[in-house]
Amino acid sequence: QVQLVESGGGLVQAGGSLRLSCAASGRTLSSSSMAWFRQAPGKEREFVAAIDWSGRSTFYANSVKGRVTISRGAAKNPMYLQMDSLKPEDTDVYYCALKYEYSYAYALSIDETDYHYWGQGTQVTVSS
Repeated sequence: QVQLVESGGGLVQAGGSLRLSCAASGRTLSSSSMAWFRQAPGKEREFVAAIDWSGRSTFYANSVKGRVTISRGAAKNPMYLQMDSLKPEDTDVYYCALKYEYSYAYALSIDETDYHYWGQGTQVTVSS
């Protein structure tokens, strides 16, 4: 089992910044990829960004590209999402997710159904 715990959400004014963290514990594989998704009430969960095991390969949704940076800590844990130039439309619950990968060479996935473990979510609210 894997446990994922997000933190760092909160209320921020438009144009401000937040850094979300996701701490993973349990039977994580060293090759696992991780990602951030977000979801508003009544809407489908939306991909935000993904990162590979090494932290060197990343992928972003067009809606956030240039404004957010996904990264991993020095020990590959925790995972971070630095969000800058926040907009009211970034208001959502943000979830981190982990996907078991059984090799060290793979393509990052934007499909939520590919991810095996999820955190409980952290609320981000951007006021105008």
